[in-house]
Amino acid sequence: MRTWLLGLALASVGTAAMAADQAAPAVAPPAPAPVRPAEAARPGDLTMARVFGNPDLSGSQPRAVRLSPDGTLLTSLRNRDDEKERFDLWAVDTATGQARMLVDSKTVGSGAELTEAEKMQRERARIGGQKGIVAYDWAPDGKSILVPLDGDLYLAGLDGKVTRLTNTPGGELNPVVSPKGGFVSFVRDQNVFVQPLSGGTARAVTTGGGGTVHFGEAEFVAQEEMDRRTGYWWSPDEQYVAVERFDEAPVHTATRASIGATGTKVYEQRYPAAGTPNVLVDLYIMKADGSGQVKVDLGVNPDIYLARVDWTPDGRMLLVQRQSRDQKLLEMLRVDPATGKSTVLFTEKSGVKSWLNLSDAYHVLKDGSLIWRSERSGYGHLYRFASGKWTQLTKGDWVVTDLVGVDETKGRLFFLGNKDDVLEQQLYSVDVAKPNAITKLTEAGWWNSATMDAAASRFIISRSNPKQPTQVYLADATGKRISWINENAVVEGHPYYPYLSSHQETKFGTLKAKNGMTLYYEMITPPLEPGKKYPVFFEHYGGPGTGQQVTRGWQGGLPQYLVDRGWIYFKIDNRGSYNRGKAFEDQIYHAMGTVEVEDQLSGANYLKSLPFVEPSKIATYGWSYGGYMSLKMLEKTPGVYAAAVSGAPVTDWQLYDTHYTERYLGDPAKDPVSYATSAAVEEANKIVDPLLLIHGMADDNVFLDNSTKVAARMQATATPFEMMFYPGYTHRVSGPGISEHVWGTILNFLDRTVKDKPVAETAPAAAPAAAPAAAPASAK
Repeated sequence: MRTWLLGLALASVGTAAMAADQAAPAVAPPAPAPVRPAEAARPGDLTMARVFGNPDLSGSQPRAVRLSPDGTLLTSLRNRDDEKERFDLWAVDTATGQARMLVDSKTVGSGAELTEAEKMQRERARIGGQKGIVAYDWAPDGKSILVPLDGDLYLAGLDGKVTRLTNTPGGELNPVVSPKGGFVSFVRDQNVFVQPLSGGTARAVTTGGGGTVHFGEAEFVAQEEMDRRTGYWWSPDEQYVAVERFDEAPVHTATRASIGATGTKVYEQRYPAAGTPNVLVDLYIMKADGSGQVKVDLGVNPDIYLARVDWTPDGRMLLVQRQSRDQKLLEMLRVDPATGKSTVLFTEKSGVKSWLNLSDAYHVLKDGSLIWRSERSGYGHLYRFASGKWTQLTKGDWVVTDLVGVDETKGRLFFLGNKDDVLEQQLYSVDVAKPNAITKLTEAGWWNSATMDAAASRFIISRSNPKQPTQVYLADATGKRISWINENAVVEGHPYYPYLSSHQETKFGTLKAKNGMTLYYEMITPPLEPGKKYPVFFEHYGGPGTGQQVTRGWQGGLPQYLVDRGWIYFKIDNRGSYNRGKAFEDQIYHAMGTVEVEDQLSGANYLKSLPFVEPSKIATYGWSYGGYMSLKMLEKTPGVYAAAVSGAPVTDWQLYDTHYTERYLGDPAKDPVSYATSAAVEEANKIVDPLLLIHGMADDNVFLDNSTKVAARMQATATPFEMMFYPGYTHRVSGPGISEHVWGTILNFLDRTVKDKPVAETAPAAAPAAAPAAAPASAK
């Protein structure tokens, strides 16, 4: 749940909907067949066809940018100008800047359909709509690259020669080159296989996979909610492989209908809904040929999460993060690979009304000490753990968001954080010997991300701001730019250049929540005419455990398209969201559907106070958790919003998965009240404002049952609403053609019910008497 907004936020989403098969019809007449909304008439205005067309309006967007082991090449996945969803492998000579395609996905690929297992993995990784090459792995000697494509594995040489390594109907999951380059390993038919990189036959190192038992894979909640994508880990010297084994037998089997355009497939999907059993997890350590297997001691309680697994640099110890089912305790286990015996190295504990967030911001040093991100101070900061003692390396009322690199020779750490501005992510450095003496390495006014080479000598930095689509450059260890990888300047020839004349500024400000906490918002307005009032497209997400919505980053063309059509675009980050510290985030603990609704209402009240806003024409839109929020906002604050769009909502949290839901609401058997009050089904009959309900008819994450439950409730109580369900689409409903249909549906609905409706006929503008007053905004 927590990462869906990144792929489905307004800037890039397509939404989905589906019709409930109920005896009682919806009271509202069916929506007119969606047609493309009237396109812009002014020169320089965007059109919907251009927003979703080719080439990408944001310009070239290379992915998976990496330096070769010797630093002579910089490789990336580049999408095509005529097919922006398809990626090929490219290389740039770091000395000359000359670029060339290494692997053409259309020429090399077989075009074979992916296995269901790989399709589901891609859904979990939020790349379900991408084609061609979606990942690759350099061999340690820098002479070849492992390329998965269309379900099989290929080895690409730097001379352009491509060798096919596998040719099987089963498909290969989680392929990697081993640390010293001796092998390529992968998962096939629920077992781990190892094959010599130089050529030869693949050999199964596990043989017990099949049925409900899987080796080398990450279970559903690990992929979906824990950001763990694999289930096996090589030791640095290739002596051992640690392999997860999980058994789905205890997990509830949900019968899920995948309703397509030409038929319906029924899947018996193992789905661990809140309060029900998870998979049974074991961890084994074995040699590269599968011999000498030992079982890791994960403790006497089988109901735990295998959160993270790492080897120490010398390969002598395995470090395992064991998380309790209630996510209030995290233990770092030190495991002897020869025996599997484990001891607790240290523990992290949450507050009483809180939980522990998992993180990848940690690094094992060669001397055996550990750099570790912890929220024990109330904010995410870096610490060093050495000889049983903790040293805090960063501190303050701000957040370290990621650990980018470690220069052990100089004792220097490089990290991302929001020390200087909540709305910006900057790159910083700090010396282990000089805690809190922090140096900023990137330029103010941008949202940055970064990766670093193993030697901690160079960065690959990506950055954007509201005026500039993502740029990528190579920098030295001081942050100084060496060369552009993708300058992506919006000049003549850039896809967005023809629309610069209508591009409107993004303005930022703050409001106060009901409890006095600061809320950040952003707003884009059309050129304001004196005396004219404008409708508002109010986007929201609202959920915990995920990235900010309000940042100084590029948002794509869709918000600007809405502004070109006469809407004011607005969004606000409510309490419960990430990167603001635990006190801000913990407001949502056992309280979903409360503080988020209050804070969105503060935003609505602020908008109603502005002289250029038509207070009776504020429409709201959300997807996934945002779709849930749309329902709760209409239920709890009737008359405030002129209309709402709810995309793929969770409506009953007992239908959603264990790791996400129990983190915030606990065990439904122990706290049924929190689940009852957070649900959006029973009070759906209180909705009096126009509602458009949307869902994909093959959603394997937020099951369609969530929307059909609300639809049935509203139909049974003669409560009007409209809906649009998309056959064959999952939680991500976008792509060529479909994105235009989705947004045509949304905007036709909002034009009819909000934008084009006479003011006297729109929903009342008054907010409930108990609504918190908005504090004056402070412009930034």
